[in-house]
Amino acid sequence: MGAATEAIRTKLEAAFSPESLDIEDDSARHHGHAGATPGGESHFNVVIVARVFAGLGRVQRQRAVYAALAEELAGPVHALSLKALAPGEAA
Repeated sequence: MGAATEAIRTKLEAAFSPESLDIEDDSARHHGHAGATPGGESHFNVVIVARVFAGLGRVQRQRAVYAALAEELAGPVHALSLKALAPGEAA
């Protein structure tokens, strides 16, 4: 696991205490695209399931995650595909 992946995991676990958290480095699929870096860790798919998302709309959930990852999104992470779910919701 690379530094960006580890930072994403650490920050999301601290901020949301998720029941499940799946982080996929999808950078290889974006080779040659804007923001892609040779070492990867520039494009991610994240699925997070946490109780804190219950009662929140999709945009509110995304804003909360983006706020927690502001430093990564301003630097090494170029793109983040996100599914933020409450327990019991289908991915």
